[in-house]
Amino acid sequence: MDKLRAGFSWLFWNAHERRLRLLPRLALGMMLIVLLYLLLSWVANRVLSDAVGRLWGVPGWVAVQGLSQFLAIFLGILLAVRLLDRRPLVALGFHFGRGWWPDLAFGLTLGALLMAGIFLAEWVAGWVTITGILTTGPNSPSFPPAFAGAVVLFICVGFYEELFARGYILRNLAEGLCFRPLRARGGVVLAWLLSSLAFSLAHLGNPHASLASTANLILAGLFLGLGYVLTGELAIPIGLHITWNLFQGNVFGFPVSGTALGPRLIATAQHGPEVWTGGPFGPEAGLVGTLAMCLGSLVILAWVRWRYGRIALQAQLAQRAR
Repeated sequence: MDKLRAGFSWLFWNAHERRLRLLPRLALGMMLIVLLYLLLSWVANRVLSDAVGRLWGVPGWVAVQGLSQFLAIFLGILLAVRLLDRRPLVALGFHFGRGWWPDLAFGLTLGALLMAGIFLAEWVAGWVTITGILTTGPNSPSFPPAFAGAVVLFICVGFYEELFARGYILRNLAEGLCFRPLRARGGVVLAWLLSSLAFSLAHLGNPHASLASTANLILAGLFLGLGYVLTGELAIPIGLHITWNLFQGNVFGFPVSGTALGPRLIATAQHGPEVWTGGPFGPEAGLVGTLAMCLGSLVILAWVRWRYGRIALQAQLAQRAR
């Protein structure tokens, strides 16, 4: 009985690190995040959204949704890393040194330029038609507040999705997979792959999801995570994620992962081959998006080489930070 109890304890508890092992730690952390997400979503929908909607209309409602989701996931991860991971939040990629802010600016610029390139490529090919300028969705009073609501939403989405998928999931997986024969760098690579797969599967419920979109979103996860595994910081992924989504949906009028969001600086209609354009799912499901992510990955490699003097996986992501 003592051996059975010891074996059961070993499966769940790491005595050396004095914390739960990877799987139970992630499971409890996910439960905590989901519970907070459901609670704050309920508060946002039942208590705040109606009041904010009456005051500021659809833009206010969109902003409240984004902020409530951000707050839920941020608080959930904050509690998980302190109580379960036993590490500070900054260890997930928030060491705000001199390099963090230039990397954030680089990510923001790269996401905007890549989406502009996708738009220009499809426009030159005759696959996209401009149908309007400064358009808004139903019940939106004017373009500026509607666009401001979308900006708030995508800042929140870029922050909490990268904090969750890369900062929390990838970091924990890298630590848990740091064993022979993988060791630290092998653990980081496998964690990068697995977190990208999880990122893709999380979008399976999106409208118009398909095999092509699922495969391309695995690539998107690798693309977004590249800056993280090369720098150990979330600056590049957060910046890239924000402007990739914002310029995709609200500047150039494409669907964002299958969803269409109200205000558009340039309203467009796609009518090219879906294998290239991604059809109703948007560029993330098409070969134009694939090429843009491959090009963007090369640019990230060049930026890291220029900024840091070398290109190398950050093995410390597989080491426990205290």
